[in-house]
Amino acid sequence: MDIELFDYDLPKELIAQTPLKDRSASRLLVLNKRTGEIVHEHFTSIIDYLHKGDVLVLNDTKVIPARLIGLKEETGAVIELLLLKDLGNDTWECLSKPAKRLKIGTVVTFGNGELKGKVVAKYDEGLTHVKLLYNGILMEILDKLGTMPLPPYIHEKLDDQSRYQTVYAKNLGSAAAPTAGLHFTKELLQKIEKKGIIITYVTLHVGLGTFRPVEVENVLDHHMHSEFFVMSDDTAQILNKAKDDGRRIIAVGTTSTRTLEAVAGGNNGRFRATSSNTDIFIYPGYEFKGIDCLITNFHLPKSTLVMLVSALAGRENILNAYKEAIKENYRFFSFGDAMFITNDLKKDENS
Repeated sequence: MDIELFDYDLPKELIAQTPLKDRSASRLLVLNKRTGEIVHEHFTSIIDYLHKGDVLVLNDTKVIPARLIGLKEETGAVIELLLLKDLGNDTWECLSKPAKRLKIGTVVTFGNGELKGKVVAKYDEGLTHVKLLYNGILMEILDKLGTMPLPPYIHEKLDDQSRYQTVYAKNLGSAAAPTAGLHFTKELLQKIEKKGIIITYVTLHVGLGTFRPVEVENVLDHHMHSEFFVMSDDTAQILNKAKDDGRRIIAVGTTSTRTLEAVAGGNNGRFRATSSNTDIFIYPGYEFKGIDCLITNFHLPKSTLVMLVSALAGRENILNAYKEAIKENYRFFSFGDAMFITNDLKKDENS
């Protein structure tokens, strides 16, 4: 499967650099995955397309200030570390830059020595394992020394760090935000619940896959890095009941989708309490077992996320929707507008 099949031309000015003042003021493109029909809305209208009994699944991971700039002890060279995954025992999988300056045993100092990192393993693609050395509480130190790891296509400074967190973020551990959830306000979520939509949560800590481009010509040769996820027993029961009743399961974001599909795919379409890692790769031809619909953002050309949404709605439908979004000057990527991929365009006017 040729990577070029998932390419499209995007004007740079449509890449959103800052979040909107009001989270829910973003635009919403509603796409019927069966027919390709498109409706243009604002995100607050999402409630009109949700039906009583639907289950909305959100990823409650919380982004840590994972980007650290320090100095190599031996030479004073500037080193950047992006903490990707907690491996236990204060050792983290990191994306290092410039990786060529680091060797096993290299020590990098951050701040006034409050935090140090010792390289204990080194791999390809800039990956390292780093042992963190400190006194006190790590998350308090990261709050002081680290910054939010914004994607490389965002060049503007983020004045309010909380805008790169969802309003329901709870479990620390992500190197990036599950950005489809950034559109929700607490007030909108309350209205959704009041309408009779069931809201439940999973946790998937977003890691290297978000930052790593697809660099192979054949999609099937791409390697997905694993990410840690958790599904509670309560959530599993809610989802299984929805399946049994024929009610829709709607994932908020590709991270929620990957979690649901990782669990359902390994259990004949059923859900169960699970705490594990997944490297599931979803591309056209994949048969969805966990979700029916998806609320998501607009994704980078040739990315695994474009492949995932193409698997759900069809590549031609997705590329046509992206073309329409560009024509209508939608805002793209992390701080951009949203898309609802649904199985019908039935609108409930009684919301």
